[in-house]
Amino acid sequence: MDKLQLVAMIQAYTGIGIGLIIGLGALGACVGVGIMCSRFLEGAARQPELMPQLQAKVFLLLGLIDASFIIGVGLAMLFAFGNPLIPAGLK
Repeated sequence: MDKLQLVAMIQAYTGIGIGLIIGLGALGACVGVGIMCSRFLEGAARQPELMPQLQAKVFLLLGLIDASFIIGVGLAMLFAFGNPLIPAGLK
């Protein structure tokens, strides 16, 4: 297999990996946010006096869940634009 084919395979597999990173990360974040918000509404309906405390915790956790997805997108961008695997394939 010549070097051009090897680099093409690395880029193809990297593209598949990027799609999986972003797709599964978005799916996990959306499911996590949905479950958390439904539990928040359930808790606020049961005990309305605790709503301000619960709301602060929900917003903190929303930020953490979204941050984990954004970190995954950042890693996917690293592999999309500055793939560290390609120099290894050129050796």
